[in-house]
Amino acid sequence: MKLENIVPWGRNLAEYKAMFLLNKDDLNAKILGCGDGPSSFNTEVDLEQGSVISIDPLYAFSKQEIMQRIDDVSDEVMEQVKKHQDDFVWKNIPDPDTLYQLRIEAMMEFLMDYNEGKEEGRYIAEVLPKLSFEDNQFDLALSSHFLFLYSEHLDEEFHIKSILEMLRVAKEVRVFPLIDLKGEKSVHTEGVIKELTELGYNTSIIKTEYGFQKGGDEMLKITKG
Repeated sequence: MKLENIVPWGRNLAEYKAMFLLNKDDLNAKILGCGDGPSSFNTEVDLEQGSVISIDPLYAFSKQEIMQRIDDVSDEVMEQVKKHQDDFVWKNIPDPDTLYQLRIEAMMEFLMDYNEGKEEGRYIAEVLPKLSFEDNQFDLALSSHFLFLYSEHLDEEFHIKSILEMLRVAKEVRVFPLIDLKGEKSVHTEGVIKELTELGYNTSIIKTEYGFQKGGDEMLKITKG
């Protein structure tokens, strides 16, 4: 994947807690973040002595390259947000300017930690649906704003393979949100849940404490039966 095809956009620990309903026990577990991008989630958990490994194709690039890419796309992303303000819930985040500040702060915190995190093996350039980790290496695997969101780009088979691979390396999987880029329910949700259920996994859709995109406040939780 080329850097110009990646739109880096970072979220912080507080948002991850709200999206995935992460409690103290969850944050003390071994976590795999799939598609974390330039989020400060890994950084903040590491500062609290937690254990997170993040994977993303973005991590194949240098700190300087990622910083430049953030500079290149941030204004464009915010233009789109302002153009489609009615698609968002301006409650916890009151306006686009606050959103921009929140995102930039998360991404700058990530960048300050990036080189050290790569040396420590916390940021690894990998991409679903094939992971290099051992079976059950993690307690919890998270997918934020990747699976289901890009339903027009990634087919149902990709979603099933990706989630099964996450379930191979982790005891539990949580995916957020369940809507696509248009803010509509993903066309893959029902088929994915049906396949996972038939394979013996426990699935549940849970309303979370995070709702920024209209209709985007639900998480899919999958555990082994």
